[in-house]
Amino acid sequence: MIISLLFSEPTLFFLWLLAIVYGITVHEFSHVLAAYLQGDDTGRLMGRLTLNPAAHIEPFGMLLLLVVGFGWGRPAPFNPHNLKYRRWGEVAVALAGPASNLASVAVFMVAVNILAPVLGPFNLLIQLLGFLILINIVLLAFNLIPIPPLDGSTLLFELLPDRYARFKAMLARNGPWILLMLIFADNFLGINIFGRVFGVFFRLAGLV
Repeated sequence: MIISLLFSEPTLFFLWLLAIVYGITVHEFSHVLAAYLQGDDTGRLMGRLTLNPAAHIEPFGMLLLLVVGFGWGRPAPFNPHNLKYRRWGEVAVALAGPASNLASVAVFMVAVNILAPVLGPFNLLIQLLGFLILINIVLLAFNLIPIPPLDGSTLLFELLPDRYARFKAMLARNGPWILLMLIFADNFLGINIFGRVFGVFFRLAGLV
């Protein structure tokens, strides 16, 4: 895991750490911004409408991410009843996070294509850009998985017709446990569920 680099390759560890902090910060900030633009100032009043990482990083979630490879940031607060667009407003808020990671990937890939021929592949800035691309792809892919509390579940619930109400209620109630079991299976049983999901996005980005 990333924490193992702290003593063997401290420079790489801090580059990874910067990339993770950036990815989580822009992701959670974008949720709050999307809600704010629709008339909900819950996040702003709670000091979350900022790109200051301290407002978005959850210490225990960050520690777990560094140690076992899965963690979380502080969930973005918003009040769906305040949103201007009631039906699709929550979907817009949910997808704003992954959209920010997608936009980041595009920007950083352009930067790498411009700078790498000049600076060389082993330059620290190029390595940081590479880590930023990887982390943002992982955050994009992971959060689009349609299992609560991940962002993709909000879109799934909006798309499913009313006849699936019982299924939606079950998934909303048990989603976090299902996700934890998948993470456990992925880490300790070698099923590589998430690796396959991430691999699809890496191939789409031309990284594989």
